[in-house]
Amino acid sequence: MERRDAAAGPSDKTELPTAASLVAAELPELWRAFQHLGEEAGNAGPLDTRSRRLVHLAFAIGVGSEGATHSQSRRAVAEGLSAEELEHVALLGVTTLGWPQAVRGLTWVRDITKPSRGTVKANE
Repeated sequence: MERRDAAAGPSDKTELPTAASLVAAELPELWRAFQHLGEEAGNAGPLDTRSRRLVHLAFAIGVGSEGATHSQSRRAVAEGLSAEELEHVALLGVTTLGWPQAVRGLTWVRDITKPSRGTVKANE
């Protein structure tokens, strides 16, 4: 998927998919309100930044969003979390999400943490 740096429209450096970036550029007030909501949700409880990032990754895997899983994985790596921690989040989904979704999430995490390995195909 083609990506654009959000600096073309939104005020921060969050990298968005092209379509989302275009909408954010067209509706900057809506984008800022969305960002503010995320900040407020993050500050609404006792979880630290690291814990919140892992929870966001788990949510992304749980809803089956490859793009969000990639985004949360990139952010987690940039914040110093290890590949092993991110992979553990995916594996924890086995009992709740089921084997196929957990493994799918693991491959999405590894797209970021171990890109040279490539994504495992279903028949491999």
